[in-house]
Amino acid sequence: MERLINDIIASGAFGKNPPLELVAALVIFVLSAVVFLGVAFPFAGIVTWVERRVWARIQSRIGPNRVGPNGVLQFLADGIKHICKEDIIPDESDPRLFKLAPYLVILAFVLPWAVMPFSQDLILADMNVGILYMTAITALTVVGVLMAGWASNDKWSLIGGIRSAAQIVSYEIPAGLAIFPVVLMTGSLSMQSIIMAQGWAPIDWFLFANPFSFVAANIMFISLLAEGNRTPFDLPEAESELVAGFATEYSGMRYVFFFMAEWGNTFILGAIMATLFLGGWQFPHVTENRVAMNVLQLITFNLKVLGVVFVAMWIRGTLPRVRIDQLMTLCWKYFVPISFASIIGTAIWVAIWPNGAPLVPWAMFGLGAAVGVVFLQRVVYYVRRSHMELYFKPII
Repeated sequence: MERLINDIIASGAFGKNPPLELVAALVIFVLSAVVFLGVAFPFAGIVTWVERRVWARIQSRIGPNRVGPNGVLQFLADGIKHICKEDIIPDESDPRLFKLAPYLVILAFVLPWAVMPFSQDLILADMNVGILYMTAITALTVVGVLMAGWASNDKWSLIGGIRSAAQIVSYEIPAGLAIFPVVLMTGSLSMQSIIMAQGWAPIDWFLFANPFSFVAANIMFISLLAEGNRTPFDLPEAESELVAGFATEYSGMRYVFFFMAEWGNTFILGAIMATLFLGGWQFPHVTENRVAMNVLQLITFNLKVLGVVFVAMWIRGTLPRVRIDQLMTLCWKYFVPISFASIIGTAIWVAIWPNGAPLVPWAMFGLGAAVGVVFLQRVVYYVRRSHMELYFKPII
């Protein structure tokens, strides 16, 4: 960001010797507007259409395909529909808290984008505690959801809010602990520093650095699914049990805000995974043109994030919802002790091999590739066994 501001000043776009603080404020304001209005909010809307199409293909359905080309404008139609709906506030609710809750959830979705490392230069604020800031801000969601459940004065909403508080607060612990193996290997909490400590090749990613970081990556991914109320951990909503959980009494745009944040948080989930374990924006140095390199890094980062988002969609379209006791047992009896073990194991690993063991990343990558091959073989086996008719065209 400092390099970008200095380049803008040197170009003379603001005249001779402009105030540094003023230029920095204007640049940050413009970039913030582009990120929030041009990326964050559109992504939250578009991903609703993409996810419904992905579910449809997984479950042999068609999905939305009427509004716009192949249904691509369905999210706009849904938004207009909810804007036109009446904004109902129950008589027995706490109106102030009831109105405030959706905005807290949206705030927890918007603020993490400030430290999102899209490329080596495209980041609004490269904080030295960036990853802790991101995980701490996303925890604000539990405040908004619990506030919505309490303020609605409805038993279904209250149960959903309490479930959410228990679920998100519990899974914050293994998710936070899963960060420490990466911190031990890099010695930094800055998201840019974590990415720079990795390389563009998979063997240079922290996912394959050692067995303990591989375990931490899987714990982080599952914990982020649980924090985001994603299936199979969507117990705070649980339509078959709680009508719509904490959002039961909401209507109109306030109802949309909750699920806009939930779908938009999938990008944050992917960004955290890509930054910590998948090399972030790292791309081979193919040109000296800084702008071109930033564009390539931006594309690389987004492709990795969207890959993680697709896996989350795949899981949601495939697995059934777990029970609340199974959810909490998984967290406290398994993930928390395994997370501590991965921290201790990584500390010992770094003490013995401070620069990494040379052959281990190759072995870990080979093991991951072997698991992937076996998985694909099983998929092909079951597809042939079911005599399913396959459609390879992305558009139906």
